Amino acid sequence: MKSILMISLHGYVGANAELGKPDTGGQVVYVLELADRFSRLGKRVDLVTRQFEDQPEYDHVDDNFNIWRIPFGGKKFIRKEDMHDHLKKFVTNTLAAIKKENKKYDVVYSHYWDAGWAGQKIAEELGICHVHTPHSLGWWKQHTMGSDMDEKEMEKTYRFKERIRKEYFVYQMCNYVIATTLPQVDLLIQQYDVLSRNCSMIPPGIDENRFFPVPSKENDKIRLKYDIKPTDILALGRMAHNKGYDLLLHALPTVFELCPEARLVAAIGGDSQQDRDGIEKLKELAEELGITDKIKWKNYISDEDLANVYRSASIFVMPSRYEPFGMVAIEAMACGTPSVVTVHGGLCDLIDFGNQALFADPHRPTEFGAMMAMPLLYPNLRNEMSVEGARFARRNFGWTGIAKRMLTIFNSSINQQTMETNIF
Repeated sequence: MKSILMISLHGYVGANAELGKPDTGGQVVYVLELADRFSRLGKRVDLVTRQFEDQPEYDHVDDNFNIWRIPFGGKKFIRKEDMHDHLKKFVTNTLAAIKKENKKYDVVYSHYWDAGWAGQKIAEELGICHVHTPHSLGWWKQHTMGSDMDEKEMEKTYRFKERIRKEYFVYQMCNYVIATTLPQVDLLIQQYDVLSRNCSMIPPGIDENRFFPVPSKENDKIRLKYDIKPTDILALGRMAHNKGYDLLLHALPTVFELCPEARLVAAIGGDSQQDRDGIEKLKELAEELGITDKIKWKNYISDEDLANVYRSASIFVMPSRYEPFGMVAIEAMACGTPSVVTVHGGLCDLIDFGNQALFADPHRPTEFGAMMAMPLLYPNLRNEMSVEGARFARRNFGWTGIAKRMLTIFNSSINQQTMETNIF
């Protein structure tokens, strides 16, 4: 197996990813890191995505790795929920471009349902195997959000019926599904009728060369640079409903009651109008809760500053309503920052509570607030979580090891398809 066609369609995918822009977060990091490690391991990789706005056709990352943009759906940004309307055109344009460039691939590896549906069509046309990673599942997202939104409004916004129908097709027809969490594997089997032999879990990874602890004296200097205090709680990520930042604000009064010196540093969202509107709503909620003076709002954190911002906080918090995995928490832990994560996701199933991290339900504000306060109140607990959390993150989630596990599945799927083809 020498050549991989990776597909990830939504968001701003590029050699220098514009993280924080709409639909541009953990999945983009995931596909870029894997493509980079595949290329290091000697595989030729074309990461195909959508060309829009004024983006170039190619980003040449290295001798083995290119980002290849295929135009479809016009020049404007299209949110991932509306990709349904344009996927057939992407398939047509991609197959034409592959034929024109005379490119050959051994496997299609797609990400999220939009690329999965297109990837299955492309793999069938090319006569090669297709491996897919969902990142999140429509059934899970729909049922998790069910109590938070009107059913008709939710369907209009997220188009779950159509998404789940396409997901079912992809998961049934592709050669293998690589989930990022164990709960995803269970849902694939129970809700999408996937055969257990055709799916398994490989977690996301971290860049071990970027995310690591530093000595406390060095960290003191880092805090001065970023204006972050030793008792600050850090929340960082995209501005999205599922991230649960409103739930986090409701939990903060409990934290401040137990630890009056604590403060939240909210590095949330990017520069889009949608993000600014979401942050304004959070600021209004903070005003209602009387905690405005206990929150420091930071602009989007650049990639080069990310590790230092993780290191500078006393604890990191991930209050998501649902979270397929939670790469930001793993990155924070790898930097030696104790983390409190949601129970509504796959990460809490892997960690040793109280040793490597803490977890709680963000829908119960007193519970979640108490968990955030624990490392602030008890330095020994914080130190234990700092050391053990970093060990856990680095030993289990390095990207090169993750990529090698992926390649084993690719080779197995190719061999299986070859045997089935030879029968005929």
